[in-house]
Amino acid sequence: MIRDFIEPKTKEVKFIFFSGKGGVGKSTMSCAAAVWLAGRGYKTLLVTTDPAPNLSDIFGQEIGHHITSIKDLANLHAIEIDPDTASEEYRERIVGPLRDLLNEKNLQVIKEQLNSPCVEEVAAFDKFIEFMDDPQYDAVIFDTAPTGHTIRLLELPGGWTETLANSSATCIGPGASLQTAKAKYEKAISYLQDRNRTSFVFVLKPENLSVMETKRSSAELSKLGIETNLLIVNGILPGEACTDEFFRNRKRAEEKIVERIAREFPTLPKIYYPLQDREVSGIDLLISVGRFICDGKGKSVKISPSAETAWNFERIRRKDDFCGTLFAPANGSRYLFFTGKGGVGKSTIASTTSVCMAQRGFKTLIITTDPASHLHEIFGQPIGHEPTRIKGIDNLYAARIDQRKALEEYKLRILEAVKDQSEETKKSVEEDLNSPCAEEMAAFERFMSYFKTNGFNITVFDTAPTGHTLRLLELPTDWKGFIDLGTLTKQTSEETTNKYADIIEKMKNPAKSSFVFVMYPEYTPMIEAWRAAEELKKQVGIETAAVAVNYILPDHSGENPFFHNRRKQQEKYVLEIEGRFNKPMMLVPLLDREPKGLEDLKSLGREICGGI
Repeated sequence: MIRDFIEPKTKEVKFIFFSGKGGVGKSTMSCAAAVWLAGRGYKTLLVTTDPAPNLSDIFGQEIGHHITSIKDLANLHAIEIDPDTASEEYRERIVGPLRDLLNEKNLQVIKEQLNSPCVEEVAAFDKFIEFMDDPQYDAVIFDTAPTGHTIRLLELPGGWTETLANSSATCIGPGASLQTAKAKYEKAISYLQDRNRTSFVFVLKPENLSVMETKRSSAELSKLGIETNLLIVNGILPGEACTDEFFRNRKRAEEKIVERIAREFPTLPKIYYPLQDREVSGIDLLISVGRFICDGKGKSVKISPSAETAWNFERIRRKDDFCGTLFAPANGSRYLFFTGKGGVGKSTIASTTSVCMAQRGFKTLIITTDPASHLHEIFGQPIGHEPTRIKGIDNLYAARIDQRKALEEYKLRILEAVKDQSEETKKSVEEDLNSPCAEEMAAFERFMSYFKTNGFNITVFDTAPTGHTLRLLELPTDWKGFIDLGTLTKQTSEETTNKYADIIEKMKNPAKSSFVFVMYPEYTPMIEAWRAAEELKKQVGIETAAVAVNYILPDHSGENPFFHNRRKQQEKYVLEIEGRFNKPMMLVPLLDREPKGLEDLKSLGREICGGI
């Protein structure tokens, strides 16, 4: 049981991390564990580092970027780390002590340094480690961002240490000001590596992609000296509810994946949490989940002989020809963006759309910007940094942005741009290119390169989870400040600025670009997509073109009370999604197995794209 790994055994603070691929339920599990600890009298702090947090939604109260007491529950406090606020606090900690020592010109140089793209990540980690040695709490639970970004966060201090050792001016502030932080960063990492102080729990779903992601991420953590302690496999289908061939097929497929989990992680303890017939939110339901995962106490699913199954989506179920109208290039080329909360199936829907467009004769390229992408699994062939032709279909190509290769390309281009500058300038540029933020800048430059005329009619972007997608689009504002520090030529800065402005105009033009938010019909993915769509419109001026609602239960399967309750929940949220977004809606059915390969994608495309 999880209590062996989360309950404090000594007077020292216990740190518990919940991580995993987006959408697997780690927020629910971390909240349930926090409620359980608080209920046993431990003063507990729950911290989320996810740029798209949902603790406020789960507890039904405003939390935000300050420690907040959870209502009706003694001993429990929570905070949602806001990247923008954390960045401002971090900048002030650096600049504040220097105001009486430096003139305005030198202060301005430091302020410009602190506009670099990586300050947000550094600031989040800086805030994060504030809670790693706080005697006010018996336990601190971290509900982390989707896995790829969590590992990036944990890798950062190594990069900072190297930067601080080799540079007097860095993209995260003056080296002298940061030297005092080194010990704090190193101490935090030592806590993470101490199995008596820290437990690391991976949450996953019984799906192949989730298992692959967990294995990869666990191995990456192991390289950092951080060991995984426990797996929670969330959303196990109750056998009693699988009363027809469709769900029996899904159950058989699930059992094979459970066997795979046992093979892949033979020594790790595992908890299997059953799928519920409704969402988990509110204290009472969290207490129930906590009893199950911490005490092994739970309720079995009971199926009554007769079941009410009234359910009809016909008035909103459209057969819009998305590929023939909304997604087709009106003049030259079109860019399609599929984004949403992690785990909602955006890679599958983006891949299906790319197959549909290729079938219609459009030369199509699908690109993933997600560091935890599995396009290679979906298409059943390797996907590399350069566009690769998908075998078995004309007109379709795929690519995955490799951040390390992108960084190499970026360094070569920048060094070439300053080859005729002074030795001092070149040295300064080399230091900047070894800074923690250069990789992120390089990935964005690679992203921008796909907006050039490259012979493709359609470019499909399978983007990272929502909070990081918005961060990607906001990057160039910081980027310009960083490259205007005098280390690069003014010509390079203007070239980048003009290129970015042109790309944003293409994104904002509905004749050139379509943004599709993917979600499943539950509150958290719906509200996260809605907030992100509103932020995209407000910050960048980009309107949502359509929504895709995934995992819709089939009409004539699961005719029992368990799935009837889930259907009624889905119907409620599909109608709310329709009302909130008021955009064309693609309803994507739940399948009896994970789609893989061209034939599966073609079949799904006939269901959701229309007109084929």
